[in-house]
Amino acid sequence: MSSFEIHGGRSLSGSITPQGAKNEALQVLCAALLTNEPVTYTNVPDIVDVNTLIELLGDMGVRVERPTSNTVILHADKINPDFFIDNTFKKKSGKLRGAVMLAGPMLSRFKRAHIPQPGGDKIGRRRLDTHIRGFEKLGVTFNYDNEENLFTLDGEGMRGAYILMEEPSVTGTANIIMAAVLAPGLTNIYNAACEPYVQQLCRMLNQMGARISGIGSNLITIEGVDKLHGCSHRLLADMIEVGSFIGLAAMTKSELTIKGADAAHLGIIPETFERLGVNLSITGDDIYIPAQESYTIQKFIDGSILTVYDHPWPGFTPDLLSIVLVMATQARGTVLVHQKMFESRLFFVDKLIEMGAQIVLCDPHRAVIIGLDRQVSLRGITMVSPDIRAGVALLIAALSAQGKSTIQNIDQIDRGYERIDERLNALGADIRRIT
Repeated sequence: MSSFEIHGGRSLSGSITPQGAKNEALQVLCAALLTNEPVTYTNVPDIVDVNTLIELLGDMGVRVERPTSNTVILHADKINPDFFIDNTFKKKSGKLRGAVMLAGPMLSRFKRAHIPQPGGDKIGRRRLDTHIRGFEKLGVTFNYDNEENLFTLDGEGMRGAYILMEEPSVTGTANIIMAAVLAPGLTNIYNAACEPYVQQLCRMLNQMGARISGIGSNLITIEGVDKLHGCSHRLLADMIEVGSFIGLAAMTKSELTIKGADAAHLGIIPETFERLGVNLSITGDDIYIPAQESYTIQKFIDGSILTVYDHPWPGFTPDLLSIVLVMATQARGTVLVHQKMFESRLFFVDKLIEMGAQIVLCDPHRAVIIGLDRQVSLRGITMVSPDIRAGVALLIAALSAQGKSTIQNIDQIDRGYERIDERLNALGADIRRIT
């Protein structure tokens, strides 16, 4: 197991380019199963979760080519649908939440699929009900094997349908869209997620010959077609990395330029960081953050304490609440962070408290952060990365702290961030990877 050794207290400077979007990659790569023609992807992040999914696709018969860095060509002309009951699939898919999105395209093209219990981060319960109930509305029947922890899905009776989703799940919406594009008839998905990742998937599928309308809204209409074709698709910049770099710049008094941030697709992320006191300017797709000696958290108009909470798009993404929480520890002012979706995502705050932060963990979903206004620096400690997002939040805390910090279990960070140590060291950080 690898660790990061970080010597903090340094200001960084320079330009950094965010990787391709991890959460988009896990959707659009699965869509290659919908056609027997090659699909070319560019700006694909070279990270553990994405590479694990590509390995899974290769294991089931997809031909994989990597002609250049961050470019992947997938050709699904010879697929083994029975691979899903193989122990290799069960072992790999158990580590990856994104494996669930293989089911939609497999049902659409081959009329059968299997879903294992989801893997990935230990951040709280992640139900599959949204996926399964949506498939049922399309005419899919399923059986669950308690011993194997595996859903077996039969899509021979699939047809278009009206689907009212119980929650605007991003992965659930993507999975149901991919299942419906080849189903005969008309499908309407109401209360659909409309995140940029889902929009990108829909635009890609339309390039392949699908008929999807309502892109960007919570009502998606799909007219089933007989066949899809290959295409070329570029992934957006990862909005979570963009937000992480904004928080890093503020926390470490750094002057940074984030290049190619796909700013038009960031929603309220820049505005939220501005409310937390960060000065930033956007020129085209580049974001410039000047070095700041201090940053002040705004209050609500009536003078009450600011609350930052997650909400379905176009609300604030839950994946950046860990960054907001860490950044607030050195701000001037107080903020309440309310993590609504996952009940275990705030449990890393004990490490921040040990570093000297003033945080009150109200319950599994809410924390009050009283900013130190840089009057007292965080101190370096030894800690463990519990999940992808908390891991990078702790890395940012360590980079701002005085002294040496050690972060163990950085495999979690590598799952979602491409060569993060090398890229930050190029800006002046002191991060050493220890195996």
